[in-house]
Amino acid sequence: MAFEIHEECGVFGIVNSKNAAQLTYYGLHALQHRGEEGAGIVVRRHKLHIEKGVGLVNDVFNAERLSRLTGSAAIGHVRYSTAGGGGIHNVQPFLFRTLKEDIAVAHNGNIINAQQLKQTLEEAGALFHSSSDTEILGHLLSRHKGTMVERLIASLKYLDGAFAFVILTEGALYGACDRYGLRPLVLGQMNDGAYVLSSETCALDLIGAKYIRDLNPGEIVRIDREIHSCSYTKDTHHAMCAMEYIYFSRPDSVLENNNVHSVRKLTGRILWNEAPVEADVVIGVPDSSISAASGYAEASGIPNEMGLIKNKYVGRTFIQPTKELREQGVRMKLSAVSSIVKGKRVVLIDDSIVRGTTSKRIVTMLRHAGAKEIHVRIASPMIRYPCFYGVDTSTKEELIAHLMKIDDLRDYLEADSLAFISITGLKQAASTSQGLCLACFNGDYITNHITINE
Repeated sequence: MAFEIHEECGVFGIVNSKNAAQLTYYGLHALQHRGEEGAGIVVRRHKLHIEKGVGLVNDVFNAERLSRLTGSAAIGHVRYSTAGGGGIHNVQPFLFRTLKEDIAVAHNGNIINAQQLKQTLEEAGALFHSSSDTEILGHLLSRHKGTMVERLIASLKYLDGAFAFVILTEGALYGACDRYGLRPLVLGQMNDGAYVLSSETCALDLIGAKYIRDLNPGEIVRIDREIHSCSYTKDTHHAMCAMEYIYFSRPDSVLENNNVHSVRKLTGRILWNEAPVEADVVIGVPDSSISAASGYAEASGIPNEMGLIKNKYVGRTFIQPTKELREQGVRMKLSAVSSIVKGKRVVLIDDSIVRGTTSKRIVTMLRHAGAKEIHVRIASPMIRYPCFYGVDTSTKEELIAHLMKIDDLRDYLEADSLAFISITGLKQAASTSQGLCLACFNGDYITNHITINE
């Protein structure tokens, strides 16, 4: 990955556990790759209590802070800002204190009709305390009557876009998914009977929970001592975001019965079939391209080498105000191993190209390390269209594949050759998926309210 697509967010919830907050803390650690800007936990102890802050999970929650989070149910969130920007006021979960009961909400995704809804709600007297689209659900819930499930059904029908919500009240834990299935949410159970909701199965594995199933598009679950399920709409589709397979999810997670590592490895094998090249070594850009590089090497018989080393102690928030410092930032994050690449014909495997600047720097880095040839192979199709569902690309002008044809892009990167996996090849790799959203590749948006800013 060229550090140009950012993760979305990670959500986690647990109910009926005497160690709810501690297990949520571990769950958020497993989901840390989905957001590094902020973290928060709400625990149910009669009323709901919240602790949150800016930074990594370890930075936000020390032993003293965790000791204040006692209760039998909790939800947590790790944030990367897509809608609304950063800052403590946008760190989730959000806690709404109402006359009837407290409600805590955590959200992964992006509500694409948020501005219209905010305007309508403000005209009706609502006051917003953050710039996040997540707060909209709290205001919608306050405007409907009935049980919590009835209020959720009425509220979620207004939302268009991608979302996976975990919601905690004084009575139960709830999960809800958008009608398209764009954002993953899985259900699991601990040996002691506690139920768990999580963005990815890797968090279930970490805390020793057994995977039960994925939530379906348009589904609401209410969990107390048992699981109660219903749908808020019959107009549903299966269209998991393809970038969950390509980049967002951890390789040890399972999406729709697909192991993410296996799908990525298969994209590498398919890349070899679609775009073979004579070379001496295959190198993957750490970390999310390592699986695809393994598949390409196995299919081709070309040795797979660790030609790029990632410094895991440099965060993604490194300040880069000038061109010189930006280039220094890349060198701090990645180093080329000269003894591996010098004099060699290198196949460089990356998961995607968005703006192209970092890809170009990596090619230049390998040249300076002595690579004889550099053949770039990308384990996703060309990203030509902006995403509105939680990926941080909002205009075509940000996307180099929209601006350049493949030969021009190859020349810009200063690579000897360049090829992307086809959309057909990507579908083949995720063949057991019930459907993929491919809008960033083909412009076929599955939701309403889409306006592309040129």
